[in-house]
Parts: sequence; C-alpha cells; structure tokens
Amino acid sequence: MKSLVSLLAAFCILLVGPLRAQDVAPPNPVVVELFTSQGCASCPPADAMIAELAAREDVIALALHVDYWDYIGWVDEYANPAHTRRQKAYARIAGRNMIYTPQIIVNGLDEIEGARPMKLADRIMAQHQRPAVIKMTAARDGQKMQVKARAVGTLPDGMLIIQLVRYSPLQHARITDGENAGRNLDYANVVKAWDVLAKWDGVAPLDLTADLPGDAAAAVLIQQEGPGAIVAAARVR
Repeated sequence: MKSLVSLLAAFCILLVGPLRAQDVAPPNPVVVELFTSQGCASCPPADAMIAELAAREDVIALALHVDYWDYIGWVDEYANPAHTRRQKAYARIAGRNMIYTPQIIVNGLDEIEGARPMKLADRIMAQHQRPAVIKMTAARDGQKMQVKARAVGTLPDGMLIIQLVRYSPLQHARITDGENAGRNLDYANVVKAWDVLAKWDGVAPLDLTADLPGDAAAAVLIQQEGPGAIVAAARVR
C-alpha cells in the first residue's frame, strides 16, 4: 500500500506541477476512460487515479462502470451494459478477444491495464504533444447547448462521431458484498449517459444545437468511427 501511495503522489506531482506554471490549459483536453466496477478488488486504486484527474482542466476523466462483475454477489449501481459494449468494441478494434478491469483508454488509442499511474501520466503527456486537428467549443444555454467545431489540421479518414457524455462529478458507495465488501468508496465523474448526436465529415464547419436537460456535468467528444481516436473534446460550459 505504501508503494501505491508513493506512486499516486508522484503521479499527482507530475501532472499538477507543470500545468500550474501555465496560464491556460491545452485547447483539447485528453480524454481518459476508465472501465471499472464496484465488484472488482483491483479497481479502487484506478478509481483513485480518476479522482485525481477529475480536477484537471487539461483532462476529461470518465468512469464507465461495467456490469460483468455483478454476478459475484454485488450489483454495481452505476454499471451500464452500454459501457461493457463500448469496452468490447475497443477490444475488437485492438484485435483482442477478452476484456478486464481496471482498464484505461487514453484518447481512444492508448490502452493501460491496471492502475499504472506513471504510464498513464506518460500517455497523457504524449497526447498533449500531438497537434490539434479540430478546434471545438461547447456552450450551455439553459436546456440547450451549441457545439461548434472546425478543422485546423489534417483529419483522419472516415466519418467522425459527435458524442455527448453526461456524468456525475462525485458518487459515494457503501459496498456490503463481493470482493470489496465492507468498503466505503468514492467515485469521480461517473458516466450516466453516452449519446451519439451526429456524424460529421469535417469538411464544412460544424454548428450543432442539441437538448441538454438537467444540470448534470457534460462533455462533447469527437471520435473516429470504430471506436477510434478521440480527435477533440470539450466540457460543456
């Protein structure tokens, strides 16, 4: 446990230190997807990493709880079969025939098995160094939002998928059965809904208006079909 705490501390210093010296965050936040479960004993350290990243302006950290651990005695109240399908889709694109938790996907491209903070920090930094190919804004106006995007670089081939993600910044769970029985755990940026808004070829500028009911936190992602690379992301402000 001591070594894990030391690694997480180093992870926080590596990510937080450099950005505090900057005036603004990078234009396109890096999207970090964690596939996790309340029933998985190996997941709490990865959940803690997402909680640290949730405060970052240059990262959109998302916790997607899967349902395939529910059979062992504890049903994850945040699990969604759609999250399992998304994880399976990533596995299919990567040529794998199995999925596991915890698993992290960075910007739809880089896969990390388990809670490996230094490797995650390295992948985030590498994604920040990639030149932006899309400039995007997502603005809330009451129960609506407007998404604007335009290409500023060479886009990947194929259609791009515009996706709206709604999430809860903080959830608490008291787990009484399964591998984490007896633990009280906090979860950050728990995904509640993931919807496709439109497809876009990237040629003409995008100007899209969509419903945004309620006050749940939201982010818009632009991703290659597949799912493939996430080429732009923005929080809805």
